[in-house]
Amino acid sequence: MGKIERAAKAVATADRDVTLKAAEQRDRPVVKATGLLAEIGDQPQLVATSIGTAVIGLIARRPDMIRGGVRMLAAHAAATFVKSAIKSSIDRTRPKQAIEDGKAKFEPGDSDDHEQTSFPSGHTAGAVAVARAASRDIGGAGAPAAVISGMVAVAQPLTGKHYLSDLVVGAAVGWIAEALVSAVFDRVAPVIEAQVATGPATDANA
Repeated sequence: MGKIERAAKAVATADRDVTLKAAEQRDRPVVKATGLLAEIGDQPQLVATSIGTAVIGLIARRPDMIRGGVRMLAAHAAATFVKSAIKSSIDRTRPKQAIEDGKAKFEPGDSDDHEQTSFPSGHTAGAVAVARAASRDIGGAGAPAAVISGMVAVAQPLTGKHYLSDLVVGAAVGWIAEALVSAVFDRVAPVIEAQVATGPATDANA
Protein backbone atom coordinates (compact mmCIF):
# COMPACT_ATOMS: atom_id res chain seq x y z
CA MET A 1 0.00 0.00 0.00
CA GLY A 2 1.46 3.37 -1.04
CA LYS A 3 1.71 6.52 1.06
CA ILE A 4 -1.33 8.08 -0.55
CA GLU A 5 -3.46 5.00 0.06
CA ARG A 6 -2.31 4.77 3.68
CA ALA A 7 -3.01 8.45 4.24
CA ALA A 8 -6.48 8.15 2.69
CA LYS A 9 -7.26 5.12 4.83
CA ALA A 10 -6.07 6.94 7.97
CA VAL A 11 -8.26 9.95 7.17
CA ALA A 12 -11.29 7.74 6.51
CA THR A 13 -10.74 5.87 9.78
CA ALA A 14 -10.38 9.09 11.75
CA ASP A 15 -13.48 10.52 10.06
CA ARG A 16 -15.52 7.47 11.07
CA ASP A 17 -14.13 7.11 14.60
CA VAL A 18 -14.44 10.78 15.55
CA THR A 19 -17.96 11.04 14.17
CA LEU A 20 -19.21 7.89 15.86
CA LYS A 21 -17.69 9.05 19.14
CA ALA A 22 -19.45 12.40 18.82
CA ALA A 23 -22.74 10.68 17.92
CA GLU A 24 -22.68 8.82 21.22
CA GLN A 25 -23.85 12.09 22.78
CA ARG A 26 -26.94 12.29 20.56
CA ASP A 27 -29.44 11.45 23.32
CA ARG A 28 -28.31 14.20 25.67
CA PRO A 29 -30.96 16.94 26.07
CA VAL A 30 -28.61 19.76 25.06
CA VAL A 31 -27.62 17.89 21.88
CA LYS A 32 -31.24 17.18 21.02
CA ALA A 33 -32.06 20.87 21.54
CA THR A 34 -29.15 21.89 19.31
CA GLY A 35 -30.34 19.46 16.66
CA LEU A 36 -33.82 20.97 16.69
CA LEU A 37 -32.44 24.49 16.33
CA ALA A 38 -30.19 23.34 13.50
CA GLU A 39 -33.25 22.29 11.50
CA ILE A 40 -33.25 25.87 10.26
CA GLY A 41 -30.87 24.40 7.70
CA ASP A 42 -33.53 22.09 6.25
CA GLN A 43 -34.85 22.87 2.78
CA PRO A 44 -38.35 24.23 3.64
CA GLN A 45 -36.95 26.57 6.29
CA LEU A 46 -34.22 27.94 4.03
CA VAL A 47 -36.66 28.47 1.17
CA ALA A 48 -39.09 30.24 3.51
CA THR A 49 -36.29 32.41 4.89
CA SER A 50 -35.15 33.39 1.40
CA ILE A 51 -38.66 34.24 0.19
CA GLY A 52 -39.44 36.01 3.45
CA THR A 53 -36.34 38.18 3.07
CA ALA A 54 -37.40 39.26 -0.41
CA VAL A 55 -40.97 39.98 0.72
CA ILE A 56 -39.77 42.08 3.66
CA GLY A 57 -37.55 43.95 1.24
CA LEU A 58 -40.54 44.69 -1.00
CA ILE A 59 -42.63 45.90 1.93
CA ALA A 60 -39.83 47.99 3.42
CA ARG A 61 -38.65 49.20 0.00
CA ARG A 62 -35.19 47.78 0.63
CA PRO A 63 -33.57 46.84 -2.70
CA ASP A 64 -30.70 45.18 -0.85
CA MET A 65 -33.07 42.77 0.90
CA ILE A 66 -34.96 42.06 -2.32
CA ARG A 67 -31.71 41.24 -4.09
CA GLY A 68 -30.52 39.27 -1.09
CA GLY A 69 -33.67 37.18 -0.87
CA VAL A 70 -33.66 36.35 -4.58
CA ARG A 71 -29.94 35.54 -4.51
CA MET A 72 -30.42 33.34 -1.42
CA LEU A 73 -33.23 31.41 -3.10
CA ALA A 74 -31.22 30.89 -6.30
CA ALA A 75 -28.09 29.82 -4.39
CA HIS A 76 -30.09 27.37 -2.31
CA ALA A 77 -31.70 25.88 -5.41
CA ALA A 78 -28.30 25.37 -7.03
CA ALA A 79 -26.79 23.80 -3.91
CA THR A 80 -29.80 21.50 -3.51
CA PHE A 81 -29.54 20.35 -7.12
CA VAL A 82 -25.85 19.46 -6.78
CA LYS A 83 -26.11 17.71 -3.41
CA SER A 84 -29.13 15.73 -4.61
CA ALA A 85 -27.19 14.56 -7.66
CA ILE A 86 -24.35 13.36 -5.44
CA LYS A 87 -26.68 11.67 -2.95
CA SER A 88 -28.44 9.80 -5.74
CA SER A 89 -25.17 8.21 -6.85
CA ILE A 90 -23.54 7.36 -3.48
CA ASP A 91 -24.85 5.25 -0.60
CA ARG A 92 -23.51 6.04 2.84
CA THR A 93 -25.03 4.83 6.10
CA ARG A 94 -25.78 7.62 8.53
CA PRO A 95 -23.73 7.48 11.77
CA LYS A 96 -26.74 6.87 14.01
CA GLN A 97 -27.81 3.89 11.89
CA ALA A 98 -24.25 2.59 11.76
CA ILE A 99 -24.07 2.61 15.56
CA GLU A 100 -27.39 0.79 15.88
CA ASP A 101 -26.63 -1.83 13.21
CA GLY A 102 -22.94 -2.24 13.90
CA LYS A 103 -22.17 -1.96 10.20
CA ALA A 104 -22.02 0.73 7.55
CA LYS A 105 -21.39 1.20 3.86
CA PHE A 106 -19.89 3.96 1.75
CA GLU A 107 -20.02 3.05 -1.91
CA PRO A 108 -21.58 3.93 -5.27
CA GLY A 109 -25.33 3.31 -5.22
CA ASP A 110 -28.78 4.77 -5.74
CA SER A 111 -30.63 3.88 -2.54
CA ASP A 112 -33.58 6.11 -1.65
CA ASP A 113 -33.50 4.95 1.97
CA HIS A 114 -32.97 8.09 4.07
CA GLU A 115 -30.59 6.22 6.38
CA GLN A 116 -28.30 5.46 3.43
CA THR A 117 -28.02 9.02 2.09
CA SER A 118 -25.55 10.56 4.50
CA PHE A 119 -23.16 11.90 1.85
CA PRO A 120 -22.97 14.87 1.56
CA SER A 121 -24.74 17.00 4.18
CA GLY A 122 -27.64 18.79 2.51
CA HIS A 123 -28.27 20.94 5.58
CA THR A 124 -24.69 22.19 5.46
CA ALA A 125 -24.73 22.77 1.71
CA GLY A 126 -27.95 24.78 1.86
CA ALA A 127 -26.99 26.76 4.95
CA VAL A 128 -23.59 27.74 3.55
CA ALA A 129 -25.06 28.74 0.18
CA VAL A 130 -27.78 30.88 1.76
CA ALA A 131 -25.39 32.45 4.29
CA ARG A 132 -22.90 33.40 1.58
CA ALA A 133 -25.68 34.82 -0.60
CA ALA A 134 -27.14 36.91 2.24
CA SER A 135 -23.74 38.36 3.11
CA ARG A 136 -23.28 39.76 -0.41
CA ASP A 137 -26.29 42.09 -0.40
CA ILE A 138 -27.58 42.64 3.12
CA GLY A 139 -25.45 44.82 5.38
CA GLY A 140 -24.62 43.20 8.71
CA ALA A 141 -25.93 39.78 7.66
CA GLY A 142 -22.54 38.18 7.12
CA ALA A 143 -21.53 37.39 10.70
CA PRO A 144 -24.94 36.15 11.94
CA ALA A 145 -25.42 34.06 8.82
CA ALA A 146 -21.97 32.50 9.25
CA VAL A 147 -22.69 31.66 12.88
CA ILE A 148 -26.02 30.04 12.01
CA SER A 149 -24.57 28.00 9.16
CA GLY A 150 -21.74 26.90 11.45
CA MET A 151 -24.24 25.81 14.10
CA VAL A 152 -26.18 23.83 11.51
CA ALA A 153 -23.01 22.02 10.44
CA VAL A 154 -21.69 21.27 13.94
CA ALA A 155 -25.01 19.77 15.01
CA GLN A 156 -24.95 17.11 12.28
CA PRO A 157 -22.28 14.72 13.69
CA LEU A 158 -23.44 15.30 17.27
CA THR A 159 -26.95 14.16 16.38
CA GLY A 160 -25.66 11.19 14.38
CA LYS A 161 -26.90 12.46 11.04
CA HIS A 162 -23.61 13.05 9.20
CA TYR A 163 -19.89 12.31 9.22
CA LEU A 164 -17.33 15.10 9.34
CA SER A 165 -16.45 14.45 5.71
CA ASP A 166 -20.14 14.89 4.81
CA LEU A 167 -19.93 18.39 6.29
CA VAL A 168 -16.75 19.27 4.41
CA VAL A 169 -18.18 18.20 1.06
CA GLY A 170 -21.55 19.76 1.84
CA ALA A 171 -19.90 23.09 2.70
CA ALA A 172 -17.87 22.93 -0.52
CA VAL A 173 -21.02 22.26 -2.53
CA GLY A 174 -22.79 25.23 -0.93
CA TRP A 175 -19.81 27.54 -1.38
CA ILE A 176 -19.22 26.65 -5.04
CA ALA A 177 -22.92 26.68 -5.93
CA GLU A 178 -23.36 30.14 -4.44
CA ALA A 179 -20.25 31.46 -6.18
CA LEU A 180 -21.48 30.24 -9.56
CA VAL A 181 -24.97 31.64 -8.99
CA SER A 182 -23.59 35.00 -7.90
CA ALA A 183 -21.30 35.20 -10.93
CA VAL A 184 -24.43 35.09 -13.10
CA PHE A 185 -26.61 37.06 -10.70
CA ASP A 186 -24.23 40.02 -10.56
CA ARG A 187 -24.42 40.34 -14.34
CA VAL A 188 -28.16 39.91 -14.71
CA ALA A 189 -29.53 41.73 -11.63
CA PRO A 190 -28.29 45.24 -12.58
CA VAL A 191 -29.88 44.96 -16.02
CA ILE A 192 -33.23 43.91 -14.56
CA GLU A 193 -33.09 46.60 -11.88
CA ALA A 194 -32.34 49.26 -14.48
CA GLN A 195 -35.32 48.17 -16.59
CA VAL A 196 -37.61 48.20 -13.57
CA ALA A 197 -36.36 51.65 -12.52
CA THR A 198 -36.96 53.23 -15.95
CA GLY A 199 -40.29 51.49 -16.50
CA PRO A 200 -41.69 50.27 -19.82
CA ALA A 201 -40.54 52.09 -22.90
CA THR A 202 -43.07 54.49 -24.38
CA ASP A 203 -43.60 55.51 -27.98
CA ALA A 204 -42.76 59.20 -28.31
CA ASN A 205 -45.01 59.51 -31.40
CA ALA A 206 -48.08 58.04 -29.75
